[in-house]
Amino acid sequence: MSDAAAREGGASQHTYPGEAGPEAAGRPAPEPALPGGPSRLEIPVLLVLLAVAVVTVAYGWFEGRQKGLFGTATPPFVFGWLPMIDVPWAVACAAVLGLGAVAAPTLVRARLSPPVFALAVFALAAAAGLTIGAARMGTYGWWQVFDLRPQGSFEAANEYLPGLPLLEWGIPNYLDRFAETVPSQAVNIAGHPPGPLLLMRWAGLETAERLAALCIGCAALTAPLTYAIGRSVGVGERAARIAGLLAIFTPVMLLDGVTSFDAVYAAMGALAAALLLSRRPALLALGGLVFAVCTIFSWALLGVGAAVALTVLWRDGWRRALLVALVSGAGFVGINAFLAVGWGYDPIGTLLATEGVYRNSLAQIRPYRFWVFGSPVAWALMLGPIVIAAATRAALRRSPVALGILAVIVIAAVAGFTKAETERIWLIFVPLACVAAAPLFSTRRLPLVLGVLGAQALALQVLVNTVW
Repeated sequence: MSDAAAREGGASQHTYPGEAGPEAAGRPAPEPALPGGPSRLEIPVLLVLLAVAVVTVAYGWFEGRQKGLFGTATPPFVFGWLPMIDVPWAVACAAVLGLGAVAAPTLVRARLSPPVFALAVFALAAAAGLTIGAARMGTYGWWQVFDLRPQGSFEAANEYLPGLPLLEWGIPNYLDRFAETVPSQAVNIAGHPPGPLLLMRWAGLETAERLAALCIGCAALTAPLTYAIGRSVGVGERAARIAGLLAIFTPVMLLDGVTSFDAVYAAMGALAAALLLSRRPALLALGGLVFAVCTIFSWALLGVGAAVALTVLWRDGWRRALLVALVSGAGFVGINAFLAVGWGYDPIGTLLATEGVYRNSLAQIRPYRFWVFGSPVAWALMLGPIVIAAATRAALRRSPVALGILAVIVIAAVAGFTKAETERIWLIFVPLACVAAAPLFSTRRLPLVLGVLGAQALALQVLVNTVW
């Protein structure tokens, strides 16, 4: 943290591996000495979290799965056992993930400018996503989840394409009547503000293949945007690069990002976070505008704004955090007021209608007492046990970004508005979690870390049906 920043926010000085300003020209400084090992506090905390995860999974499988009590096929997960493999694509995926893991230290140490590194991780993310997406049923796996034909996915009826007829009478009518139409729409449309269908109509995304292309592109963009978050938050160039690579290999992004519209939300949230975390006034203002757009796409993206504000609070102090919160809040209020005044959009009515749809959905048979633990456990295990363990250790060492994202995860779980499906719904929190975890990984051990994550993702892809 710079002296000026400390004076601005009144934050206390603390040390954290690699937490320094971005190095000139994107060239990583010599790797800092990482802490020797877990502290006395870290080991008990990690053991407690491990015990909670084991008990939650065991109880979910042996009680919920056998008796059908918790509302998913394999609680705390949504996926179900259904082995399927396209051997050539699975081999291609293993090769991409393996070569990517082996090349990771070179990418971290190389003298690459930020744009060049960002392009490199985007290409690797796209290759990894495309190959793993085809590892079960070939290239049809890229867009099968959106296929409305009888032979397509049962989930397609709950996705966004069925909602496009809402726009046949024009955008003004669509916005003016959106709150009233929410109860009659597919669950994904009812669960979000009007942004997704507006984007789809504007971009001509009226087929399953085109919609999948958008999701695949946004999933790949999440990796360089995670790298940008790392540079903005101040973990240092080396850790920022590691964070970008983690975002490629984490199982939840590989499995639920490539053909889920939540990948769009993840990319949007990552862009907003990278801008809002910057100390440059112009970028902060731009971040407010991006965040405003985010909030008409997904209510959940408000959680990214909260995580950013908490990160800034611990990084710079309350004055800067208040400024970021005001910029974000002004964007949220401003865009909703603009749509309300210009086209009659009712954001409050929409939120109430969405809440009503949720309360009368599968949430009724998903007991809070289980999912208050099940949701974060499912997300953490699909994020990767090694990643969540590092993020937890980082929080115990008072890393601002780790404290911010873990606080929001706890709040989201306790609030109970996203019971189950959080492997996908909480995809928006993956970039910040990767940034939190990155400084705890040495460059030398990165191939092993990424290899384990990639192996977990590929094994799950061919053994279970993740739906998305």
